[in-house]
Amino acid sequence: MSPADAVDAVLIKPAPIRLLSDRLETVCRTAPEVVPGIRHTRDAATRPSWPEHRTHGADTVLAEIVAAAVESIPTERTPPIARSLSVSRSHPEPIDGMTPQPYPVHGAGLGLRRSFLSALAEQSPAEVDFYEIAPENWIGMGGVNARRLRALTERHPFVCHGLSLSIGAPTPLDLHFVRQVKAFLDEHGIRAYTEHLSYCSDDGHLYDLLPIPFTEDAVRHVAGRVRRVQEILERRIALENVSYYGAPGQELSEIDFINAVLTEADCDLLLDVNNIHVNAVNHGYDPLAFLGALPGERIRYGHIAGHYVEAEDLRVDTHGADVIDPVWELLDLAYARFGVFPTLLERDFNIPPIDELVREVDRIKQIQQAHAARSARSAADA
Repeated sequence: MSPADAVDAVLIKPAPIRLLSDRLETVCRTAPEVVPGIRHTRDAATRPSWPEHRTHGADTVLAEIVAAAVESIPTERTPPIARSLSVSRSHPEPIDGMTPQPYPVHGAGLGLRRSFLSALAEQSPAEVDFYEIAPENWIGMGGVNARRLRALTERHPFVCHGLSLSIGAPTPLDLHFVRQVKAFLDEHGIRAYTEHLSYCSDDGHLYDLLPIPFTEDAVRHVAGRVRRVQEILERRIALENVSYYGAPGQELSEIDFINAVLTEADCDLLLDVNNIHVNAVNHGYDPLAFLGALPGERIRYGHIAGHYVEAEDLRVDTHGADVIDPVWELLDLAYARFGVFPTLLERDFNIPPIDELVREVDRIKQIQQAHAARSARSAADA
């Protein structure tokens, strides 16, 4: 895969971690040197060249962070699925103009990658109802690709899925970047913006999506930042449940942490069913119980993707393979429980011809249509 293709992938992703008895192993993921149009606090000249930072850089930083945090992990871990939080939560007043509206996309979508941008410029597949892009990869871009993107956003609905907001970071929120995102969204008429419930910065960008400690303090910290972002963007945002490979400093279960953030921030959920499957295998919990504990009223959008099997008990969230049957089944169960929501196929590595991607997008649509037909029959029988 060329550096140009890799830059267009979902690049700031968590380096998978296995905590062993006497060492920390990482499976390194590539990341871009510089994201076009985005300010970085580190000098790009000090970063390793493209091939070298596959083996050092982000994984080294991540190893240091996690190794330092391991001592803070409680001896008795919070159960993966907890019935309720011990702390009652208030429901903040909604921000003016932020009450939930019909989601601006529907049906089955595809993550846009530059490797097939020219093919889409010639003809857009009828099976694809909408597209998704990472704004970091397009802000400040000019030339032919910018013109092609403009042509697509004028013809098709789009979602922006961010990589660099770093909503859980201990450092101040990058308001300049948030305003860049707003300008990009407004320029292209994109109403939907989503991000990862994670962080990826400290004194600079860490190139990885790191897990936020599941604590009450973190809930309050993240929720306040989300509400500030929503005010600036003048849009409700959806946070994605992320894959993670180590969870230092747990006070809450993962599900309780997610639910608490969504409630206190008054934001929506981007439900990634592949991440549920990956985490369920890696952390040994029941994916159906986890799914059932999510707040269905906040699920506005979904992702589905493939992953890599590193070991029997370790899945790596690569977005580099076809979606497997257990993940398709989880999507089917999510629709059965919560109703159909717009869902997008992510593919970031080992990208096949677009016809193969469209077949997976069409499978999303077939599952959606089957549930819509069942709902119509149930309504007719009522």
